[in-house]
Parts: sequence; C-alpha cells; structure tokens
Amino acid sequence: MSDDAKKIRVLIVDDEPLARRTIRELLREDTEVEVVGECGSGAEAVNSIRRQPPDLLFLDIQMPGMSGFDVLSKVEHERIPAIVFVTAFDEYALRAFEVHALDYLLKPFTDERFREALAQAKSHVRLKELGHLSRSLRALLDDRAGHDAPRRKSFLMRFMIRLGSRVVFVNPSDVDWIEADNYYAKLHVAGKAHLLRVSMNELEEKLDPRTFLRIHRSSIINLDRVKELHQNPNGEYVVVLKDGTELKLSRARRERLEELLMSDYE
Repeated sequence: MSDDAKKIRVLIVDDEPLARRTIRELLREDTEVEVVGECGSGAEAVNSIRRQPPDLLFLDIQMPGMSGFDVLSKVEHERIPAIVFVTAFDEYALRAFEVHALDYLLKPFTDERFREALAQAKSHVRLKELGHLSRSLRALLDDRAGHDAPRRKSFLMRFMIRLGSRVVFVNPSDVDWIEADNYYAKLHVAGKAHLLRVSMNELEEKLDPRTFLRIHRSSIINLDRVKELHQNPNGEYVVVLKDGTELKLSRARRERLEELLMSDYE
C-alpha cells in the first residue's frame, strides 16, 4: 500500500481488556489498517459509531448490559461498517452468520483464522460491498428479533485447539482442569496441555457451573475429575484429581466445592 492510500479505520468492541489487546496486537501486523478506537461496553460502542463511523468493526456478541446485536439495533444502518463478529459459544449466532454470510471469529481463535477474517473484511471495504453487508445485517437482526423470548443460558460446547496444521475440537467433558498462564489459560486434557487465547475470567463465565468450578485464581477444575480433598499440616486444602494432579483450594471456595460434590448424594 502506498503512503498516500487511505488506511482502513478499525474500531474494537469487547468488554474483556485481554480480548481487545489480542485483536489490537494482531492488527498491528497489517499496515493497511489503523485502530481508531476501543470500547469496553455496548453503550460506548453506540456513541463511538454514531460520532465517527469506522470502516471496520470487530464486535463482541456477549457483553453485559448491551450485546453486540443490541449495539447494531441502536445504530442507523447507513452508519454500520463492515463487521467481524466475535463470539465464544453462541450456537444461534453461528447459524445466523452462516445463513446471512456475515463473518465471525469463534473464541479462542488462531492467528491464522484472524488474518483470514481480516482479509475478507478488508476486501468488502475496498470493493465497496457494504450495501450487501447492510442487507445481510438487516436480515440477521430481523431474524433475531423473532428469538427474543427469554432462553436458558447456554454454555461453551467445545474448545478449538490448533495442533500443527490440524484444528482439533475438544469437548468440555474431556478437560481435566484449566490453569492460568499469564494473561491466558492452559487446557489440561489427558496429560497434555494446550494454550488458549482467552482469560480465566472469561472462561469461568462460559463454562457450565454444574461441571466446572474455579477453586483458586489460578485453576478451574472439572468436578468429575475430583478424587479427594485433603488438608495439609499448614491448614491449606488440596484437591487431588483422578490423574494424581494436586491443586491448591482457596479457603473461600472450599464450601462451594463441598456443596457441589455432596449434591450427587442428595
């Protein structure tokens, strides 16, 4: 791209600071785009888009208070740019995107998948195909409007793991435990560890609390993998998993863990 060519202006909307940072760092690799703003809530996003519409929007779907769909319903259609949706597990959204040909990133996504989505979005912007996107968006919002009745909260249905040139999908029930690894999370499955580009806080929100429990700021366990609890001489409690892994149990979480484990016997 020549120095005189106009850069594609990008707005990032996600309530998770880690998710925003991940997208921002990946966008830095592309000299054709410029991040012009970040929003941590739906309300901020609506104001930002109305004030200065970007060319491209990376939009999280699940946000407290105002979802990504709510954001779009409150913005005039002519102001809505090319969109790359970001979602962790919304199965309905995935079906809707396929029907209406809108692109999305499924968390946790790989760098390669991000670049593919970005390339497609840039193509839409460069070729001025936003009219098609706007029609697809209206169809999506109209379709979703018919599904606004309260629904039972859904939880993460699968993890996407990249193993070399392959992408493997892991069922949550196969996970032994999850470990905090700096800003990200590490999945432990059958003795192997897999790094995910997602925070422990975000994972905790997406996992079924009947199956998974955060027992410490650095670990989440699959309750089905618990073998025993024991107390060390220093008074600390330890959770022992069926594979022999020992994990520290937070004092504040001990009562909740015992309640969940004992519920099987009620």
